[in-house]
Amino acid sequence: MDATELARQLLGPIPAHLTLGLEVVRAADGEAEVAAEVPYALTNVIGSLHSSGLMTLVDAAGLAALIGAIEKPDDFAGVIPLGAAAELRFLAPARGRLVASCRLEAEELAGLKALFAGEADVARAMTEAEIRDADGEVVCRGSFDWSLRRR
Repeated sequence: MDATELARQLLGPIPAHLTLGLEVVRAADGEAEVAAEVPYALTNVIGSLHSSGLMTLVDAAGLAALIGAIEKPDDFAGVIPLGAAAELRFLAPARGRLVASCRLEAEELAGLKALFAGEADVARAMTEAEIRDADGEVVCRGSFDWSLRRR
């Protein structure tokens, strides 16, 4: 199911996303892309996106992929995703328009399906995102360890 609009509604109002100018490009079938044009105010001493901005992209791409795993419009209602751990790997300066992409593995999809169906109270998921610049160069890779439960 295409959950792009739902991901936009859920992720759009988050203050860090607003500050970065985050755009949800796509969220469907356990895959997602989010993008942002690097704002000067969030650059570091070499003019690259600060690590906090890169983490924002990794976090949002993973969360959009989790949202994109829904099979019915109300599957994500009442779900609380909480981060447990995160990691970033810097590979090149992150400048210009950046696109972060994430695709869930079968294990994560199975756990989410059980949570969405009410067969499980908690799901755990590890999301891995890759951030590319406008030339297609990978500038950062990151992961996020999630615990999701229904309210």
